[in-house]
Amino acid sequence: MLIKKVKSEGLSHNSYFVGSENEAIVIDPRRDCQIFIDIAQQEEMTIKGIYETHRNEDYVIGSIELAQRTGAGIYHGSKLDFKYGQQLQDRQEFFFGKIKLISLETPGHTDESMSYALADLDLSEEPIMVFTGDTLFVGDVGRTDLYGPNEAQRLTEALYDSIFNKLLPLGDDVLIFPAHGAGSVCGGDISQREDSTLGIERTFNPLLQKTRKEFINHKTTERHTRPPYFLKMEKYNLEGPPIFNKLPTPPPLMPKTFLKQMKLGAVIVDTRQPPSFGGAHLKNSYSIWLERIPSYAGWTLPYDKPILLILEDKTYLNKAVCYLYRLGYDNLTGYLVGGIEGWYKQSLPLEHFGSISVHELKNWLNQKDDLFILDVREDEKWDQGHISGSINIFSGYLENRIEELPRGRPIIVFCNVGNRASLAASILTRAGFQDVHNVLGGMIAWKNAGYEITTL
Repeated sequence: MLIKKVKSEGLSHNSYFVGSENEAIVIDPRRDCQIFIDIAQQEEMTIKGIYETHRNEDYVIGSIELAQRTGAGIYHGSKLDFKYGQQLQDRQEFFFGKIKLISLETPGHTDESMSYALADLDLSEEPIMVFTGDTLFVGDVGRTDLYGPNEAQRLTEALYDSIFNKLLPLGDDVLIFPAHGAGSVCGGDISQREDSTLGIERTFNPLLQKTRKEFINHKTTERHTRPPYFLKMEKYNLEGPPIFNKLPTPPPLMPKTFLKQMKLGAVIVDTRQPPSFGGAHLKNSYSIWLERIPSYAGWTLPYDKPILLILEDKTYLNKAVCYLYRLGYDNLTGYLVGGIEGWYKQSLPLEHFGSISVHELKNWLNQKDDLFILDVREDEKWDQGHISGSINIFSGYLENRIEELPRGRPIIVFCNVGNRASLAASILTRAGFQDVHNVLGGMIAWKNAGYEITTL
């Protein structure tokens, strides 16, 4: 038996390729699905089935394209009216090679959530592993707020029952393979540890140490952010996304051609490091550091406008394209030849905002009384510790709450490190704010400097 985990960085998403003899299946394939075809060819296997654990909210699924290219069937839960694939019932059995796959209805994260238990028939008829989707993670469980507060209690009760009545009875030695790892927005505090068993989770997962009442109370009082792009993902993953059979290839654009596209309404995404962006950037561009595209792009970028890229180096183009493509951004019009240097060599206009250290901020606070400190972290992070007098508006909500900010005062933008604050500062400058400063190092540097924080 062969198992290969395919990680999608940034999204902390896991797909799985499982093979036996010359047959294979794929579980939760990502949109850029060529990698699964490559693995199959390398291992001399034929992909026979594609199994989805649920309608994913945080990325575009690659099932339809992979099915078109391989002839494999697509299977998913029965509690949603998918426009493609086949619906599964509880405890259906499928065979490929010397593997038996058993579908398990495990609602809670969503109503149609499925898990898949797998038995290696060379060893036993009993499952030795289970693919748990967003039902059970290493050190955490799936979020239950996606249908809104009125449904959270029902979903949480279903999630508890799915874990304790469907998954844990499979046996303590059964390996678990979840759909996400640490950093995913689909959980609250997923462990950095990647490997686990049902027995380890039963014993050490903090959520599974709670009584049913405690579990329900904890889950229904969690506060998760929900990026607006989730709606697009839900639509694509119910009806099927556009199929390209390859990654977009945005062309290189010389500065004057790039400027022309800007004037036609294209949105600029500057993927350089925040200090570089603060020092010099194009007017109206968004600061979304390359490795944070999966986390931040879905909060700010529209789907109905072309996107232009500014890169630290052209070798990063493919990574930026992959990140955006997995979020459903297909209209990538081009990237700037020569990057920011190519721009200013043509004497084209630039803007900038301040980047300051925590020590400078501390001195300013001691000397000035007109500073407006904007903390753009999530609510729970702000609750755990913030600068006295700061105002908390999560970066994802900032554009819709821009009128709450004062004009004519210095605005100090603060986050955990400085990456999200750079995005927030770019949002402010797009809105016409001029005296804007990003605090490099953010709360981590503030704490390391020994400066005082306030908690709720």
